[in-house]
Formats: sequence, C-alpha cells, structure tokens
Amino acid sequence: MGQTLIRARLLSFLREPQSPEDTASFRYIEDGALLIEGGIIRAMGEFGAVSTEGAEVIDHRPHLLMPGFIDTHLHFPQMQVIASWAAELLDWLNDYTFPEETRYADPALCARMAGVFLDRLTEHGTTTAVAYGSVHATSAEALFAEAFARNMRLIAGKVMMDRNAPEALRDTAQSGYDESKALIARWHGRGRLSYAITPRFAITSSPAQMDAASALAREYPECYIQTHLSENHAEIALSCQLYPEALDYTDIYARYGLLRENSLLGHAIHLRAREIGALAEAGAKPVFCPTSNLYLGSGLFDDAKLRAAGLVNAIATDIGGGTSYSMLQTLAEGYKVLQLNRQRLHPYRAFDWITRGNAAALGLQDRIGTLEAGSEADLVVLNAKATPAMALRMERARGLMDELFTLQVMGDDRAVVQTYVAGVACKGAGL
Repeated sequence: MGQTLIRARLLSFLREPQSPEDTASFRYIEDGALLIEGGIIRAMGEFGAVSTEGAEVIDHRPHLLMPGFIDTHLHFPQMQVIASWAAELLDWLNDYTFPEETRYADPALCARMAGVFLDRLTEHGTTTAVAYGSVHATSAEALFAEAFARNMRLIAGKVMMDRNAPEALRDTAQSGYDESKALIARWHGRGRLSYAITPRFAITSSPAQMDAASALAREYPECYIQTHLSENHAEIALSCQLYPEALDYTDIYARYGLLRENSLLGHAIHLRAREIGALAEAGAKPVFCPTSNLYLGSGLFDDAKLRAAGLVNAIATDIGGGTSYSMLQTLAEGYKVLQLNRQRLHPYRAFDWITRGNAAALGLQDRIGTLEAGSEADLVVLNAKATPAMALRMERARGLMDELFTLQVMGDDRAVVQTYVAGVACKGAGL
C-alpha cells in the first residue's frame, strides 16, 4: 500500500475558536506536509519534518488545505427541485418536492442520481454527508451503494412517512419499520457508512409509525435519528394539531424516544424555552440550514441562544430547500442570518464549524474533521484567488483571517482546487 505526501499550507482546528484573536484554537502550517497511507493521515507537520522517502509527493502550494467539509442535513431526491418557487415550506413540499420524490421508486433513476449527488458534493469540497432518501428503500440502497464504492463517509436513511403525502410517497408503519431494519442490516457499519432512522417529520408520520421509529431507535441505539423540527409556523401548528397530547412540537419526538445525543433535528428555529431545555437535556443536535431558511422565509436561527443553553449546533446546506451545495455559501448565508440576530460568525469559528465542529456534532471528531494523525484522509484544497473578484479582494488581504473570510463570503465550487475522499482525489485534472 503506497504512501502519498501532500504539500500545502495546512489548517486544522483543535477546538472551537472563542474569538477572532483565538489563534491557539488551530494549527496553521505555512509549508506543511500530510503523509497519507491506506486512506488515513499518518503524520502532519512541517514539510521538512515529515519523511518523503518512498512517498508520491503532491504539491498544492500556495493553496490552503484543510479537512473536508461535513454537511449534516440534505435531501438526496431533491436535487432537481432546487430553485422551485413557492410561497412557503408546506406549499413547496406539496407542489414540488413530493411529486419529485415519487420518481425515486425507480432503481435505475436512483442509481444514476446517486452518482450525480455525490459528484456535486465532492466538487464543492464536501466529504461527509448526512442525507435523507425518499420513502422508497431503493433510494437509500442506491445512495449507500454509491458511497460504499467510493469509500465515502455517509450517514443516510430512507424516509418514513405514512400520511399527509401522495399515495405513491407513503409507506406504512410496518413496511417503514421492515424496510429500515433491512437497510440497517445491509449497510450500517459497512465501510464508512452509518444509518439514520428517518421519520420525515411529525406531519407525515402517524402515531403508529412513530411507534415503529421508536422501536427502531431502541433496537439500534448506535444508529442516528434524523427529522425536522420547528422550521415554519404553519408546520408547528399542524404538528401540534395532529398530536394534541404533546406539550409542544419537541415533545412529540420526546414521547417516542427520538431525542438523544445522536438525534439530528433540522432547522429548530421557533423553539420555546421548555423545548430548548428538553433538547439540551437529551443532548440532541439542532441543525442550522441558513440558505433554505432564507429561501423559504422560515425564520432566523438563534445560534447564540441555543448554545447558551448547552446545545451543540450543526450547520448544513439542506439541499433542495437549500440553494447551494457549497458549505462555503452556506457559511456566507449563515453569517447574514446571525448578523440579523446581532450575532457574529467570525471566520475561524465558521471553518471550525464545517469541519471539526460538525464532526463533533456527529460524535465523529476522532475520525473526521481534523488533520491529526489517525484521522481519515478527507481533505479539501482551497484557492482564495479562484475568481477575478476574489483575487482582487485578496490583493488587500491582511492574513489568514482575511483569506478565510474571502472564501466564506465569496467562495463556491470554483474555489475548490481538489477534494480527497479517504486520500483519493475526486476532482478532474486541470481544476
């Protein structure tokens, strides 16, 4: 098994930066080297201090290399409904998303789109994704198979939904349970794959199906749970109407045992104090989806309020309500959302968030999200001068923080020079 040594400027976070002055929170090496073997980082250090003997040397200077980006909430079957006009969330689901997702009963379509989906992610620098399939087991099957073939880290699940959706997009409590269980048996823990038990949200799952999801959660405590919470006022009202015995929207999931440390709750915008406390007690992870929250007019995520309660927030694109596959663009819109909440997202924290921070939210910080020896070699190489406008801005850059902020505000897939998944380059020659 051969060794590869990548030479570049290296950036890896050690902990969450507390301020723009907190330079002790990361390692930055101006002329660095990563030694990779078998898809694992074996050494990180100054170029002259890491042995190059017998290794293939790839020189990415003067570009910046950091851990690959981690996207903690997106929808595989929604790639072709990005930029679909609708008044708000429930209209968008009924008019575009649900009709589109019915197509994913077709295994051939699922197989083709799985390759396209992962291509779009890696060309934007994303190396780990947490994805929703459609209600069809074929969708999750195809996505897992494609990720396995690429040795890519993926967390995914077939959606469970047995009501308030077109007939072609509904399972039953029993079939949702059976199909999820079969997918867990086939894919969870295989290669770099993990399963997420996926009741779409309370509106589309009956109490019987929530019981089924609860049973899966008890049987497979190591599996993730993913669903949606408090994205939109109309969604909240309908959820509470369908579950009148619950104290609030969050309590619906709590009553079925679906809140725990590996629960990922998309959006979590309009939460009462009691709900925030319940999430914190369970250790569940809210997921900030800035581009979709702005696009659908859902509301402004209150990152500081949740963090003050002890919650660990993740951040994600939410394709296809989200409008970009780029975690850089996600940071750009996240910055604006937080500005409107009188909160500040400085670039050190931003890049920690989409690397080590999201890895920590997934409980995977010992495997991904840093460049430390022993981590999986998921990497992204970035060029802050990728476009004429970025290059012009960079003429006046005062250092690393300005470079990162240029990438954060102006960057997209054009700024991604190369992406490595388990040490294997994914972008084509000449990029």
